[in-house]
Amino acid sequence: MTITANLSARLESLLGSERVLSSESDSRIYAIEDCIPAAVVKPANAQEVAEVVRFAAAENLALVCCGSRSKLNMGLPPRRYDVAVDLTALTEIVHYDPEDLTLSVDAGLPLASLADVLAARGQFLPLSVPFFKTSTVGGSVASGIDSMLRLQYGASRDFLIGAEFVDGKGQLCKSGGRVVKNVTGYDIHKLLIGSLGTLAAITRLNFRTFPLPETSAGHLAGFSTPETALAFRKSVLASGLPFSGVQLFDPGFAELLSGKLREGNRPAAELLDPPRWFVYAFFSGHGAVVRRLRDESNDLASKAGAALSEILDQPSNEFFTEALREAFAWLQPSAPNVAIFRLAQQHFTPADVAQLQQAPPASPLKTPLLLNASGICLLALLSAGGTQNDRESLERRVREVFSFANANASGTTLPHAPAWLKSRLDVWGSTPPGFPLMQRVKSAFDPQNIFSPGRFVGGL
Repeated sequence: MTITANLSARLESLLGSERVLSSESDSRIYAIEDCIPAAVVKPANAQEVAEVVRFAAAENLALVCCGSRSKLNMGLPPRRYDVAVDLTALTEIVHYDPEDLTLSVDAGLPLASLADVLAARGQFLPLSVPFFKTSTVGGSVASGIDSMLRLQYGASRDFLIGAEFVDGKGQLCKSGGRVVKNVTGYDIHKLLIGSLGTLAAITRLNFRTFPLPETSAGHLAGFSTPETALAFRKSVLASGLPFSGVQLFDPGFAELLSGKLREGNRPAAELLDPPRWFVYAFFSGHGAVVRRLRDESNDLASKAGAALSEILDQPSNEFFTEALREAFAWLQPSAPNVAIFRLAQQHFTPADVAQLQQAPPASPLKTPLLLNASGICLLALLSAGGTQNDRESLERRVREVFSFANANASGTTLPHAPAWLKSRLDVWGSTPPGFPLMQRVKSAFDPQNIFSPGRFVGGL
Protein backbone atom coordinates (compact mmCIF):
# COMPACT_ATOMS: atom_id res chain seq x y z
CA MET A 1 0.00 0.00 0.00
CA THR A 2 1.37 3.44 -0.91
CA ILE A 3 1.90 6.13 1.71
CA THR A 4 -0.96 8.14 0.20
CA ALA A 5 -3.33 5.18 0.21
CA ASN A 6 -2.37 4.32 3.79
CA LEU A 7 -2.96 7.91 4.93
CA SER A 8 -6.34 8.04 3.20
CA ALA A 9 -7.39 4.73 4.74
CA ARG A 10 -6.50 5.96 8.22
CA LEU A 11 -8.35 9.23 7.69
CA GLU A 12 -11.39 7.28 6.46
CA SER A 13 -11.35 5.22 9.66
CA LEU A 14 -11.35 8.52 11.54
CA LEU A 15 -14.08 10.41 9.64
CA GLY A 16 -15.73 7.93 7.27
CA SER A 17 -15.05 7.42 3.57
CA GLU A 18 -17.52 10.11 2.50
CA ARG A 19 -15.36 12.73 4.26
CA VAL A 20 -12.06 11.85 2.59
CA LEU A 21 -10.94 12.59 -0.98
CA SER A 22 -7.85 10.67 -1.99
CA SER A 23 -7.66 10.62 -5.79
CA GLU A 24 -4.85 12.53 -7.48
CA SER A 25 -7.35 14.66 -9.41
CA ASP A 26 -9.08 15.66 -6.17
CA SER A 27 -5.78 16.51 -4.49
CA ARG A 28 -4.65 18.68 -7.40
CA ILE A 29 -7.66 20.95 -6.91
CA TYR A 30 -6.18 21.88 -3.52
CA ALA A 31 -2.63 22.46 -4.79
CA ILE A 32 -0.69 25.53 -3.68
CA GLU A 33 1.72 26.28 -6.50
CA ASP A 34 3.48 22.91 -6.98
CA CYS A 35 2.60 21.59 -3.51
CA ILE A 36 -0.11 18.91 -3.68
CA PRO A 37 -1.60 17.30 -0.57
CA ALA A 38 -1.62 13.54 -0.18
CA ALA A 39 -5.26 13.61 0.94
CA VAL A 40 -8.22 15.94 1.40
CA VAL A 41 -10.67 15.81 4.29
CA LYS A 42 -14.04 17.56 4.56
CA PRO A 43 -15.04 17.49 8.24
CA ALA A 44 -18.71 18.04 9.03
CA ASN A 45 -18.27 19.95 12.29
CA ALA A 46 -15.74 21.43 14.70
CA GLN A 47 -15.39 18.15 16.60
CA GLU A 48 -14.26 16.38 13.43
CA VAL A 49 -11.83 19.22 12.68
CA ALA A 50 -10.34 18.68 16.14
CA GLU A 51 -10.02 14.94 15.48
CA VAL A 52 -8.11 15.62 12.26
CA VAL A 53 -5.77 18.07 14.01
CA ARG A 54 -5.07 15.62 16.85
CA PHE A 55 -4.35 12.90 14.29
CA ALA A 56 -1.99 15.25 12.40
CA ALA A 57 -0.20 16.22 15.61
CA ALA A 58 0.31 12.58 16.55
CA GLU A 59 1.56 11.68 13.07
CA ASN A 60 3.61 14.88 12.47
CA LEU A 61 1.52 15.83 9.43
CA ALA A 62 1.14 19.32 7.97
CA LEU A 63 -2.38 20.69 7.42
CA VAL A 64 -3.68 23.51 5.24
CA CYS A 65 -7.22 24.72 6.01
CA CYS A 66 -9.24 26.17 3.16
CA GLY A 67 -12.70 27.14 1.96
CA SER A 68 -13.46 28.08 -1.64
CA ARG A 69 -9.68 28.18 -2.38
CA SER A 70 -9.98 31.58 -4.10
CA LYS A 71 -7.08 32.97 -2.03
CA LEU A 72 -5.15 29.76 -1.47
CA ASN A 73 -2.10 31.03 -3.38
CA MET A 74 -1.64 34.10 -1.18
CA GLY A 75 1.60 33.98 0.79
CA LEU A 76 4.38 31.47 0.21
CA PRO A 77 3.92 27.78 -0.63
CA PRO A 78 3.98 25.63 2.53
CA ARG A 79 7.19 23.78 3.33
CA ARG A 80 5.08 20.66 4.00
CA TYR A 81 1.55 19.87 2.88
CA ASP A 82 0.13 16.48 3.76
CA VAL A 83 -3.60 17.05 4.22
CA ALA A 84 -5.98 19.74 2.95
CA VAL A 85 -8.77 20.45 5.44
CA ASP A 86 -11.77 21.66 3.44
CA LEU A 87 -14.12 23.53 5.79
CA THR A 88 -16.95 24.18 3.32
CA ALA A 89 -19.23 21.66 5.05
CA LEU A 90 -19.35 23.94 8.12
CA THR A 91 -22.19 26.22 7.01
CA GLU A 92 -24.53 26.63 9.97
CA ILE A 93 -25.83 30.01 11.12
CA VAL A 94 -25.73 29.16 14.80
CA HIS A 95 -27.08 32.40 16.21
CA TYR A 96 -28.64 35.46 14.60
CA ASP A 97 -30.39 38.16 16.60
CA PRO A 98 -31.50 40.96 14.24
CA GLU A 99 -32.68 43.08 17.15
CA ASP A 100 -29.29 42.89 18.84
CA LEU A 101 -27.36 43.11 15.54
CA THR A 102 -25.30 40.00 16.35
CA LEU A 103 -24.43 36.92 14.37
CA SER A 104 -22.56 33.65 14.89
CA VAL A 105 -21.79 31.69 11.74
CA ASP A 106 -19.70 28.70 10.71
CA ALA A 107 -16.50 29.51 8.82
CA GLY A 108 -17.41 27.56 5.68
CA LEU A 109 -20.59 29.49 4.83
CA PRO A 110 -20.25 31.47 1.57
CA LEU A 111 -20.35 35.24 2.03
CA ALA A 112 -22.96 35.56 -0.74
CA SER A 113 -25.31 33.13 1.03
CA LEU A 114 -24.91 34.98 4.30
CA ALA A 115 -25.60 38.29 2.55
CA ASP A 116 -28.95 36.93 1.29
CA VAL A 117 -29.98 35.85 4.79
CA LEU A 118 -29.08 39.20 6.33
CA ALA A 119 -30.66 41.22 3.51
CA ALA A 120 -34.00 39.52 4.20
CA ARG A 121 -33.89 41.18 7.63
CA GLY A 122 -32.64 44.53 6.31
CA GLN A 123 -29.05 44.01 7.48
CA PHE A 124 -25.60 43.23 6.10
CA LEU A 125 -22.01 42.46 7.03
CA PRO A 126 -19.52 44.98 5.58
CA LEU A 127 -17.14 42.36 4.19
CA SER A 128 -17.12 43.69 0.63
CA VAL A 129 -14.07 41.70 -0.48
CA PRO A 130 -12.68 40.27 -3.74
CA PHE A 131 -14.01 36.87 -4.84
CA PHE A 132 -17.18 37.81 -2.97
CA LYS A 133 -19.46 35.38 -4.82
CA THR A 134 -17.33 32.35 -3.90
CA SER A 135 -15.47 33.36 -0.72
CA THR A 136 -16.33 31.79 2.60
CA VAL A 137 -16.71 33.81 5.77
CA GLY A 138 -13.67 32.13 7.32
CA GLY A 139 -11.53 32.61 4.22
CA SER A 140 -12.25 36.32 4.06
CA VAL A 141 -11.10 36.72 7.67
CA ALA A 142 -8.10 34.36 7.52
CA SER A 143 -6.79 36.05 4.37
CA GLY A 144 -7.11 39.52 5.87
CA ILE A 145 -8.08 40.81 2.44
CA ASP A 146 -9.30 44.42 2.25
CA SER A 147 -12.96 45.43 2.14
CA MET A 148 -14.28 48.18 -0.12
CA LEU A 149 -16.23 49.55 2.86
CA ARG A 150 -13.31 49.96 5.25
CA LEU A 151 -13.54 53.79 5.31
CA GLN A 152 -17.09 53.77 6.70
CA TYR A 153 -17.26 50.52 8.67
CA GLY A 154 -13.66 49.68 9.47
CA ALA A 155 -11.78 46.45 8.84
CA SER A 156 -13.06 43.04 9.98
CA ARG A 157 -11.27 43.46 13.31
CA ASP A 158 -13.70 46.31 14.08
CA PHE A 159 -16.83 44.14 13.90
CA LEU A 160 -15.51 40.64 14.62
CA ILE A 161 -16.49 40.10 18.26
CA GLY A 162 -15.60 36.46 18.80
CA ALA A 163 -14.40 33.22 17.28
CA GLU A 164 -14.17 29.49 17.83
CA PHE A 165 -11.17 27.58 16.52
CA VAL A 166 -9.08 24.45 16.87
CA ASP A 167 -5.49 25.01 17.97
CA GLY A 168 -2.43 22.96 17.05
CA LYS A 169 -3.05 20.51 19.90
CA GLY A 170 -6.54 19.71 18.64
CA GLN A 171 -8.26 21.66 21.42
CA LEU A 172 -11.58 23.42 20.82
CA CYS A 173 -11.00 27.06 21.78
CA LYS A 174 -13.15 30.18 22.12
CA SER A 175 -12.36 33.88 22.24
CA GLY A 176 -14.68 36.85 22.67
CA GLY A 177 -18.42 36.28 22.71
CA ARG A 178 -21.65 36.35 20.74
CA VAL A 179 -22.79 39.78 21.85
CA VAL A 180 -20.74 42.91 22.34
CA LYS A 181 -21.57 43.35 26.05
CA ASN A 182 -20.29 39.83 26.83
CA VAL A 183 -16.92 40.30 25.13
CA THR A 184 -14.31 40.25 27.91
CA GLY A 185 -10.65 39.42 28.21
CA TYR A 186 -8.06 39.54 25.45
CA ASP A 187 -9.18 39.76 21.82
CA ILE A 188 -7.25 36.62 20.92
CA HIS A 189 -9.56 35.97 17.97
CA LYS A 190 -8.23 39.07 16.21
CA LEU A 191 -4.86 37.35 15.85
CA LEU A 192 -6.56 35.00 13.39
CA ILE A 193 -7.28 37.86 10.96
CA GLY A 194 -4.81 37.71 8.07
CA SER A 195 -2.96 34.72 9.55
CA LEU A 196 -3.58 32.58 6.42
CA GLY A 197 -4.53 29.65 8.61
CA THR A 198 -1.07 29.38 10.17
CA LEU A 199 -2.31 29.65 13.77
CA ALA A 200 -5.45 27.54 13.97
CA ALA A 201 -8.41 26.08 12.11
CA ILE A 202 -11.19 28.68 12.29
CA THR A 203 -14.55 26.94 12.74
CA ARG A 204 -16.96 29.72 13.77
CA LEU A 205 -17.01 33.54 13.78
CA ASN A 206 -19.16 36.05 15.67
CA PHE A 207 -19.92 39.44 14.17
CA ARG A 208 -21.77 42.66 14.79
CA THR A 209 -24.11 43.31 11.86
CA PHE A 210 -25.30 46.64 10.40
CA PRO A 211 -28.56 48.05 8.99
CA LEU A 212 -28.75 47.80 5.21
CA PRO A 213 -28.59 51.32 3.69
CA GLU A 214 -31.77 52.66 2.13
CA THR A 215 -30.09 53.69 -1.13
CA SER A 216 -26.69 54.41 -2.65
CA ALA A 217 -25.03 56.49 -5.34
CA GLY A 218 -21.57 57.47 -6.49
CA HIS A 219 -19.59 60.29 -8.03
CA LEU A 220 -16.86 59.96 -10.64
CA ALA A 221 -14.41 62.80 -11.27
CA GLY A 222 -11.77 62.72 -14.00
CA PHE A 223 -8.47 64.65 -14.12
CA SER A 224 -5.65 65.00 -16.62
CA THR A 225 -2.78 64.70 -14.11
CA PRO A 226 -2.02 62.70 -10.97
CA GLU A 227 -1.33 65.96 -9.09
CA THR A 228 -4.86 67.29 -9.61
CA ALA A 229 -6.43 63.88 -8.90
CA LEU A 230 -4.50 63.46 -5.64
CA ALA A 231 -5.33 67.02 -4.60
CA PHE A 232 -9.03 66.38 -5.22
CA ARG A 233 -8.89 63.09 -3.29
CA LYS A 234 -7.34 64.99 -0.39
CA SER A 235 -10.10 67.61 -0.45
CA VAL A 236 -12.80 64.90 -0.53
CA LEU A 237 -11.32 63.13 2.50
CA ALA A 238 -10.83 66.43 4.34
CA SER A 239 -14.46 67.44 3.77
CA GLY A 240 -15.64 65.31 6.68
CA LEU A 241 -18.54 63.99 4.61
CA PRO A 242 -19.66 60.40 5.39
CA PHE A 243 -18.46 58.65 2.24
CA SER A 244 -18.56 54.85 2.14
CA GLY A 245 -15.34 54.81 0.15
CA VAL A 246 -13.06 56.87 -2.06
CA GLN A 247 -10.94 55.24 -4.77
CA LEU A 248 -8.32 56.85 -6.99
CA PHE A 249 -7.04 55.06 -10.09
CA ASP A 250 -4.72 55.86 -12.97
CA PRO A 251 -5.38 55.79 -16.76
CA GLY A 252 -3.99 52.25 -17.08
CA PHE A 253 -6.33 50.93 -14.43
CA ALA A 254 -9.21 52.91 -15.97
CA GLU A 255 -8.62 51.19 -19.30
CA LEU A 256 -8.74 47.74 -17.70
CA LEU A 257 -11.80 48.66 -15.62
CA SER A 258 -13.57 49.91 -18.74
CA GLY A 259 -12.95 46.53 -20.34
CA LYS A 260 -14.45 44.70 -17.37
CA LEU A 261 -17.54 46.91 -17.41
CA ARG A 262 -17.94 46.42 -21.15
CA GLU A 263 -17.79 42.64 -20.70
CA GLY A 264 -21.02 42.99 -18.72
CA ASN A 265 -22.50 45.57 -21.12
CA ARG A 266 -22.44 48.19 -18.36
CA PRO A 267 -23.12 51.73 -19.64
CA ALA A 268 -20.87 53.18 -16.93
CA ALA A 269 -17.89 52.02 -19.03
CA GLU A 270 -18.39 55.00 -21.34
CA LEU A 271 -17.48 57.37 -18.51
CA LEU A 272 -13.92 56.04 -18.59
CA ASP A 273 -13.32 57.17 -22.19
CA PRO A 274 -10.76 58.58 -22.68
CA PRO A 275 -8.73 57.15 -19.79
CA ARG A 276 -7.83 59.77 -17.20
CA TRP A 277 -6.87 59.89 -13.56
CA PHE A 278 -10.14 59.23 -11.75
CA VAL A 279 -11.43 59.68 -8.23
CA TYR A 280 -14.54 57.67 -7.44
CA ALA A 281 -16.47 58.46 -4.25
CA PHE A 282 -19.44 56.32 -3.27
CA PHE A 283 -21.95 56.73 -0.50
CA SER A 284 -25.05 55.14 0.96
CA GLY A 285 -27.70 55.71 3.60
CA HIS A 286 -30.95 57.65 3.91
CA GLY A 287 -32.20 59.24 0.68
CA ALA A 288 -31.73 62.78 1.95
CA VAL A 289 -28.14 62.07 2.98
CA VAL A 290 -27.33 60.52 -0.39
CA ARG A 291 -28.82 63.52 -2.23
CA ARG A 292 -26.72 65.89 -0.15
CA LEU A 293 -23.56 63.89 -0.83
CA ARG A 294 -24.30 63.95 -4.56
CA ASP A 295 -24.52 67.75 -4.52
CA GLU A 296 -21.46 68.18 -2.32
CA SER A 297 -19.38 65.87 -4.55
CA ASN A 298 -20.31 67.82 -7.64
CA ASP A 299 -19.42 71.10 -5.93
CA LEU A 300 -16.02 69.78 -4.82
CA ALA A 301 -15.27 68.52 -8.34
CA SER A 302 -16.28 71.85 -9.87
CA LYS A 303 -13.97 73.75 -7.53
CA ALA A 304 -11.14 71.34 -8.40
CA GLY A 305 -11.60 71.93 -12.14
CA ALA A 306 -12.42 68.31 -12.96
CA ALA A 307 -12.55 67.44 -16.65
CA LEU A 308 -15.36 65.01 -15.82
CA SER A 309 -17.89 65.16 -13.02
CA GLU A 310 -20.61 62.53 -13.16
CA ILE A 311 -23.19 61.27 -10.68
CA LEU A 312 -23.81 57.51 -10.81
CA ASP A 313 -27.31 56.40 -9.92
CA GLN A 314 -27.84 53.31 -7.76
CA PRO A 315 -27.71 50.66 -10.55
CA SER A 316 -24.60 52.18 -12.18
CA ASN A 317 -23.01 52.70 -8.79
CA GLU A 318 -23.54 49.04 -7.88
CA PHE A 319 -21.86 47.93 -11.13
CA PHE A 320 -18.94 50.24 -10.44
CA THR A 321 -18.42 49.22 -6.82
CA GLU A 322 -18.64 45.54 -7.72
CA ALA A 323 -16.02 45.91 -10.48
CA LEU A 324 -13.68 47.81 -8.15
CA ARG A 325 -14.29 45.36 -5.31
CA GLU A 326 -13.16 42.52 -7.58
CA ALA A 327 -10.07 44.32 -8.93
CA PHE A 328 -7.64 42.03 -7.09
CA ALA A 329 -9.36 39.05 -8.73
CA TRP A 330 -9.55 40.25 -12.33
CA LEU A 331 -6.08 41.80 -12.37
CA GLN A 332 -4.50 38.39 -11.78
CA PRO A 333 -5.24 36.90 -15.23
CA SER A 334 -4.81 40.21 -17.10
CA ALA A 335 -1.30 39.37 -18.38
CA PRO A 336 0.98 36.31 -18.69
CA ASN A 337 3.00 37.41 -15.64
CA VAL A 338 1.34 39.51 -12.94
CA ALA A 339 2.65 40.71 -9.59
CA ILE A 340 0.24 42.64 -7.34
CA PHE A 341 1.52 44.71 -4.44
CA ARG A 342 -0.42 45.87 -1.41
CA LEU A 343 1.17 49.01 0.04
CA ALA A 344 -0.08 50.61 3.25
CA GLN A 345 1.04 54.21 3.64
CA GLN A 346 -0.68 57.14 5.31
CA HIS A 347 -0.01 59.64 2.51
CA PHE A 348 0.90 59.15 -1.14
CA THR A 349 2.41 62.14 -2.95
CA PRO A 350 2.60 62.61 -6.75
CA ALA A 351 6.31 61.79 -6.45
CA ASP A 352 5.48 58.53 -4.65
CA VAL A 353 3.02 57.56 -7.37
CA ALA A 354 5.48 58.40 -10.13
CA GLN A 355 8.19 56.32 -8.46
CA LEU A 356 5.87 53.36 -7.98
CA GLN A 357 4.77 53.42 -11.62
CA GLN A 358 8.21 53.89 -13.08
CA ALA A 359 8.86 51.18 -15.67
CA PRO A 360 12.14 50.30 -17.41
CA PRO A 361 12.63 51.95 -20.85
CA ALA A 362 11.11 50.01 -23.75
CA SER A 363 9.63 47.53 -21.26
CA PRO A 364 6.28 45.78 -21.90
CA LEU A 365 5.54 46.31 -18.19
CA LYS A 366 2.28 48.07 -17.33
CA THR A 367 1.62 49.48 -13.85
CA PRO A 368 -2.10 50.04 -13.11
CA LEU A 369 -2.67 51.56 -9.68
CA LEU A 370 -5.66 51.72 -7.33
CA LEU A 371 -5.53 53.79 -4.12
CA ASN A 372 -8.30 53.68 -1.53
CA ALA A 373 -9.21 56.13 1.21
CA SER A 374 -7.60 54.07 3.97
CA GLY A 375 -4.14 54.49 2.50
CA ILE A 376 -4.09 51.04 0.91
CA CYS A 377 -2.65 50.97 -2.59
CA LEU A 378 -2.91 48.08 -5.04
CA LEU A 379 -0.11 48.29 -7.59
CA ALA A 380 -0.12 45.69 -10.35
CA LEU A 381 2.92 44.98 -12.49
CA LEU A 382 1.69 43.40 -15.71
CA SER A 383 4.28 41.80 -17.97
CA ALA A 384 2.95 40.81 -21.38
CA GLY A 385 6.24 39.24 -22.45
CA GLY A 386 7.34 35.73 -21.59
CA THR A 387 11.07 35.86 -22.35
CA GLN A 388 13.82 35.53 -19.78
CA ASN A 389 14.56 39.24 -20.19
CA ASP A 390 10.90 40.04 -19.45
CA ARG A 391 11.03 37.94 -16.29
CA GLU A 392 14.23 39.59 -15.15
CA SER A 393 12.71 43.02 -15.81
CA LEU A 394 9.65 42.14 -13.71
CA GLU A 395 11.74 40.75 -10.87
CA ARG A 396 13.98 43.81 -10.89
CA ARG A 397 10.97 46.12 -10.73
CA VAL A 398 9.44 44.10 -7.86
CA ARG A 399 12.65 44.48 -5.88
CA GLU A 400 12.66 48.23 -6.59
CA VAL A 401 9.12 48.58 -5.23
CA PHE A 402 10.13 46.72 -2.06
CA SER A 403 13.09 49.12 -1.76
CA PHE A 404 10.69 52.05 -2.08
CA ALA A 405 8.54 50.54 0.66
CA ASN A 406 11.51 50.13 2.99
CA ALA A 407 12.61 53.71 2.39
CA ASN A 408 9.11 55.05 3.07
CA ALA A 409 8.28 52.73 5.98
CA SER A 410 5.32 51.38 4.03
CA GLY A 411 3.73 48.13 5.12
CA THR A 412 4.16 46.28 1.84
CA THR A 413 3.43 42.71 0.75
CA LEU A 414 3.03 40.89 -2.55
CA PRO A 415 -0.26 38.98 -2.20
CA HIS A 416 -0.12 37.72 -5.79
CA ALA A 417 2.88 36.68 -7.86
CA PRO A 418 3.81 33.86 -10.25
CA ALA A 419 5.39 30.80 -8.65
CA TRP A 420 8.77 31.36 -10.31
CA LEU A 421 8.97 34.83 -8.76
CA LYS A 422 7.97 33.59 -5.29
CA SER A 423 10.87 31.15 -5.43
CA ARG A 424 13.29 34.06 -5.89
CA LEU A 425 12.14 36.57 -3.25
CA ASP A 426 10.09 36.95 -0.08
CA VAL A 427 6.55 38.10 -0.88
CA TRP A 428 6.22 39.42 2.69
CA GLY A 429 8.94 42.01 2.25
CA SER A 430 11.31 42.86 5.10
CA THR A 431 10.93 41.03 8.41
CA PRO A 432 8.94 43.25 10.82
CA PRO A 433 10.46 44.41 14.13
CA GLY A 434 7.86 42.42 16.05
CA PHE A 435 8.84 39.11 14.45
CA PRO A 436 10.10 37.49 17.70
CA LEU A 437 6.67 38.14 19.22
CA MET A 438 5.02 36.63 16.13
CA GLN A 439 7.14 33.51 16.64
CA ARG A 440 5.97 33.24 20.24
CA VAL A 441 2.33 33.60 19.17
CA LYS A 442 2.78 30.89 16.55
CA SER A 443 4.38 28.60 19.11
CA ALA A 444 1.55 29.19 21.59
CA PHE A 445 -1.19 28.43 19.08
CA ASP A 446 0.60 25.72 17.09
CA PRO A 447 3.53 24.25 19.06
CA GLN A 448 4.24 21.48 16.54
CA ASN A 449 4.00 23.79 13.51
CA ILE A 450 1.41 21.70 11.70
CA PHE A 451 -0.75 24.53 10.32
CA SER A 452 0.48 25.74 6.91
CA PRO A 453 4.18 25.72 7.85
CA GLY A 454 6.18 28.32 5.94
CA ARG A 455 3.32 30.26 4.34
CA PHE A 456 3.49 33.34 6.54
CA VAL A 457 5.95 36.11 7.38
CA GLY A 458 9.48 34.90 8.07
CA GLY A 459 8.57 31.32 7.21
CA LEU A 460 6.06 30.94 10.07
